[in-house]
Amino acid sequence: MSMAGNLRKVTGLSKVGGLRKVARLTRRPPRVDLSHPARSPLGSSVVNCVRYRDGVRVPESDDLVDVLQKVRKRGDEFLWLGLHEPTDQEFAGIAELFALHPLAVEDAVEAHQRPKLERYDDTLFAVFKTVCYVEHEELTATSEVVNTGEIMVFVGQDFVITVRHGRHGSLGPLREELESTPEQLAKGPAAVLHAIADHVVDEYLNVSGSVQEDIDQVETDVFAENGARADPGRIYQLKRELLELKRAVVPLSRPLEELATRPIRVVEPEIQAYFRDVSDHLLRVKEQIFAFDELLNSILQAHLAQVTVAQNEDMRKITAWAAIIAVPTMVCGVYGMNFDYMPELRWTFGYPLVIAVISVACVVLYRGFRRNGWL
Repeated sequence: MSMAGNLRKVTGLSKVGGLRKVARLTRRPPRVDLSHPARSPLGSSVVNCVRYRDGVRVPESDDLVDVLQKVRKRGDEFLWLGLHEPTDQEFAGIAELFALHPLAVEDAVEAHQRPKLERYDDTLFAVFKTVCYVEHEELTATSEVVNTGEIMVFVGQDFVITVRHGRHGSLGPLREELESTPEQLAKGPAAVLHAIADHVVDEYLNVSGSVQEDIDQVETDVFAENGARADPGRIYQLKRELLELKRAVVPLSRPLEELATRPIRVVEPEIQAYFRDVSDHLLRVKEQIFAFDELLNSILQAHLAQVTVAQNEDMRKITAWAAIIAVPTMVCGVYGMNFDYMPELRWTFGYPLVIAVISVACVVLYRGFRRNGWL
């Protein structure tokens, strides 16, 4: 039985065509990233399964159990198994084969976890939130800006199992990049864990830069000449999307700190220095996110102040015009009471005089309001 055949038994693959594709993938490095689609085109959750010796891919066609035994017997190899959104049935056999803790297995299958780092005997379980920037022509109150996913990583002395959730966060290019530097990959499973953490944090930096462009555009619109008419829904939408990014970034600080400072059996001290560099990059992203949040609060407060000022100006204009209109209304109201004995009712120049008085009063009021900035 080939490794592909064993993968069918372990993960529940049933399509013969899919098995042949898995077999071909285990014999040669893939040049196409198969982890981009929502489900692997292999017909299951298995994206790739590769054995490495001294940082170099080892072609393998044996049974997966036999391969794992060989890896553990030699002591200088490790296995990297990549999965995408596996079901309980697909992951059960793999969990049993690698003796994974049931709690970690449940988290890996269910997803929707906070970034964290947990140790189960000799196995390390890490959860990373992946993010990607959603391109849009124009930011609206309903635009999706940040899309999130998850990568779970099981790290042992001789294996790495990655479980990815979401339509982005592909590890295919990362695998190829690592294979191009065998000296780094030769440092073992911990080097893969560092590469994944570094890849995830780099995406945080890219997304934060794109979000900053959206914030700059909103800021420009708010402080434009007609900024009071800008849609405040865009500001709230950016704050909601920024919250998604914050939920991915902030909880990751503690796991990276543990990986960089605390002694962990499966992480060599040499690799911990690399995690300190990733932690520094994460700190930079955190500072940017907090700064963006404060900036959006300031933009929102400025917009609300502009709206209040615009409303006050409108109310002053309405009040001024109401005062001007009140003069002819009052005069016409008095002379419209139809009393028999009222002054100037029978006078020849009574009507022109009333019109003149109304006009002069209205002009005086208009100039006074204009001079005081009410009109």
